[in-house]
Amino acid sequence: MSCVTTERTTPLPDIDALSRNASRLMEEFGRAAAVYMKPVAEGEALPVAAEPPEEVNDVVRTLGTVAERWLADPQKTVEAQAKLSEAFISLWGSTWNRLQGEPATPVAVPEAKDNRFAHAEWTTNPVFDFIKQSYLITTRWAEGLVDEAEGIDEHTRHKAQFYLRQIVGALSPSNFVMTNPELIRHTLEENGANLVRGMKMLAEDIEAGKGQLRVRQTDPSANFEVGVNMAVTPGEVVFRNDLMELIQYAPTTETVLKRPFLIVPPWINKFYILDLNPAKSLIAWMVSQGLTVFCISWVNPDARHADKDFESYMREGIEAAIDAIGVATGESEVAAAGYCVGGTLLAVTLAMQAATGNKRIKSATFLTTQVDFTHAGDLKVFADEEQIRLIEARMKKRGYLEGTGMAAAFNMLRPNDLIWSYVVNNYVKGKTPMPFDLLYWNADATRMPAANHSFYLRNCYLDNTLAQGRMILGNVRLDLKKVTVPVFNLATREDHIAPALSVFEGSTKFGGPVDFVLAGSGHIAGVVNPPAKPKYGFWTGGPVSGTLDQWIAAATETKGSWWPYWFSWLERQAPARVPARVPGEAGLPSLGPAPGTYVRMKA
Repeated sequence: MSCVTTERTTPLPDIDALSRNASRLMEEFGRAAAVYMKPVAEGEALPVAAEPPEEVNDVVRTLGTVAERWLADPQKTVEAQAKLSEAFISLWGSTWNRLQGEPATPVAVPEAKDNRFAHAEWTTNPVFDFIKQSYLITTRWAEGLVDEAEGIDEHTRHKAQFYLRQIVGALSPSNFVMTNPELIRHTLEENGANLVRGMKMLAEDIEAGKGQLRVRQTDPSANFEVGVNMAVTPGEVVFRNDLMELIQYAPTTETVLKRPFLIVPPWINKFYILDLNPAKSLIAWMVSQGLTVFCISWVNPDARHADKDFESYMREGIEAAIDAIGVATGESEVAAAGYCVGGTLLAVTLAMQAATGNKRIKSATFLTTQVDFTHAGDLKVFADEEQIRLIEARMKKRGYLEGTGMAAAFNMLRPNDLIWSYVVNNYVKGKTPMPFDLLYWNADATRMPAANHSFYLRNCYLDNTLAQGRMILGNVRLDLKKVTVPVFNLATREDHIAPALSVFEGSTKFGGPVDFVLAGSGHIAGVVNPPAKPKYGFWTGGPVSGTLDQWIAAATETKGSWWPYWFSWLERQAPARVPARVPGEAGLPSLGPAPGTYVRMKA
């Protein structure tokens, strides 16, 4: 016996199996609820989920402000409602024609990159097509209300747009069994076993998050291990202090550039994104070109590091690393690269060295780095005075910001791709996500010391003091215009964290020559794009001028990786070579093999 659908014949579910799985589903639901409600042990920090939901209050206040502006003008409110009604009348007419077997033009079509409605039945089945179009019509209408609301400041509008995107992403019919044709078919074919597996994974993920749902994005049983099959470029830890370990990588060439090279990674994530595996390792590639590469590996801080501020990261991080490099190589000057917030710290250090005359960094490479936060994108949503005070209050209790907080914020920049697609795959389809080293790294969270993170949020995202020449560090006013060393400034076209426009405009803040380069893709893939297997090209056009669009229009596009172009730029700064240096054999003995101990510390 079978039932017929518009697509193909699907066997009727096994009623006995369906009943057993329904019972098992309730058992797994009970376990998930028990994990969520599990009391906190004495002396253990409260999970984030147990803290007052102040963010929800901000969502209500922000969207309420938009609603008030519309309700203040009854005529405009009526016009907006009429616009929505007209769209639904058109949809009803289109659907009626389809039900009569007549062709009909869709009223609302998903964007080309929207994979939520890729299954054929979202289009071929009139019922699900109606559900899909109803959702698209309503969400676009709501987005229009936010965009067109009068009398609200731009920060409030930006927050409303961001919050609305989270809400409509969560309410998509693609997320629910009864409104998603693919999930209905999948559940019937498995007699509900998929929901049982999904509920089991849900309980496991709540337990892993200590009461907060931590959605898995990769297979936790895939046996990824730092130092075994990730971060395996040979080297030695040659220096260690409270904030960082310094790794010196083993040479693979007979000669190397005389000037050593220092990498300053972000402390928001772990450094091994630049050494993910041998095929994608930027660090290994740098070594192969004849660079003496040193890389900072930041500590995963805890309450003991609460007072470590931005100046601490500069003094005990970059400047301590340069001191150690001098002992290891005999060189007093370095070239340096900073990635993301590591680049912001590098820019601050350059400005400090320019102000004090201690100019030991002779060229700087910035990878998706912001120094001007005027156009910092959706992360600015979290950086107004009220929300920063809330974050500071939470950090004061523990001395640090939980790594899950930043991870959640980054996922919210692309909720449909990084949150809801995994919710559906894991908890509804009951499928373990594919093993993916990049997403394993993404989930390997780090904490942020309270003093450091507070300074960063206030001086960069809130007040933008570095770009304005008003940042004070160690009683020194910092001015990027005094930074005259050669700068290589890489942006990526689809970056949600350091938007290309933000990086582009930041290039004008330096006082010396800046080679601005735009790579394809986003914050990670645009940077980690090896020459042996490049996925994206890049654009070059020298210094910034005019608008970003004008610069792109005049720029030269090159297929393949930007890495060789960058190395040519670097080598021109100081082409002299010396015999290769072996880590641990000069002034600094080895403290242990790369990738060290700090990178293995879990949040």
